[in-house]
Amino acid sequence: MSTRLMTPEFAAALAAGELRPALLFEGEFASGFVRVWTGIGEIVWNGQAYSGLGTLLGVGSFEETDKIEATGTSVTLSGVSQELVAVAIDEARQGLPGRIWFALLDENHEIIADPALAFAGRLDVPGIDDGENTCTVSISYESRLIDLNRAREFRYTHESQQILHPGDRGFEYVTSIQELNLPWG
Repeated sequence: MSTRLMTPEFAAALAAGELRPALLFEGEFASGFVRVWTGIGEIVWNGQAYSGLGTLLGVGSFEETDKIEATGTSVTLSGVSQELVAVAIDEARQGLPGRIWFALLDENHEIIADPALAFAGRLDVPGIDDGENTCTVSISYESRLIDLNRAREFRYTHESQQILHPGDRGFEYVTSIQELNLPWG
């Protein structure tokens, strides 16, 4: 986690020595946002309530590098009923944002200053590990840098232009002029 993303209060709490860490997760789904954290009970930060899931919430590893490369992580929820699994899978939409913050708590379990953003990415794929009585739902998130590896599908053709701007005729004759020989001068 980069120090450039920390507030002075957060850095002072880190230096104080007695740490009570917590992770906050916010993910967007079809019906709205899901906000959970790695403790017990409800905690409020930035005007939003986060439900505590304790050890039922797991977060995969994530790291910050000095290279330009795409990294990803996963958020795992274990001990989930079959009904909750169906809802999670039905509402997961590829490309929706998800964020993980690293927070420090005081002795009253209140958030100190502003948590540091540890990971921000877009939903990739959900996965299910089906057990006898409960399931584990794992949702993978990928960094926006993954787009650097993807080929762009847009072409300067009439068909591509119609996808972006239906009815626009600006590229209608592009294919007919590609091999056009015009005398010049």
